[in-house]
Amino acid sequence: QVQLVESGGGLVQAGGSLRLSCAASRRTVDTRFMGWFRQAPGKEREFVAAIIWNVGNKLYADSVKGRFTISIDIAKDTLYLQMNSLKPEDTAVYFCALKKNYGAFGNDKAYDYWGQGTQVTVSS
Repeated sequence: QVQLVESGGGLVQAGGSLRLSCAASRRTVDTRFMGWFRQAPGKEREFVAAIIWNVGNKLYADSVKGRFTISIDIAKDTLYLQMNSLKPEDTAVYFCALKKNYGAFGNDKAYDYWGQGTQVTVSS
């Protein structure tokens, strides 16, 4: 079983920055596909960004492109999401997720494992 633990959420003023982390329970050299999703109250999960672990290819939602950066530290087995120029509409619970197979990176139903989520709140 894969365990994912998010951290780094909090309350920040509009225009500020936060860095989210997602630690995996085990190190692996196998290729994996990981992403970040977010969910605001009363709304469905929304794709944010994805990355291929051992390749580095990245994909971003249009709403965060140019503001957010997804990255990995292979030695620490950790996924990151650097969030800059935050807006009130970025307020949500942010989840990291892992999928076993290539493709459908923007579809939350295609992911196999999920973290517990971390709250991000951006004030006006």
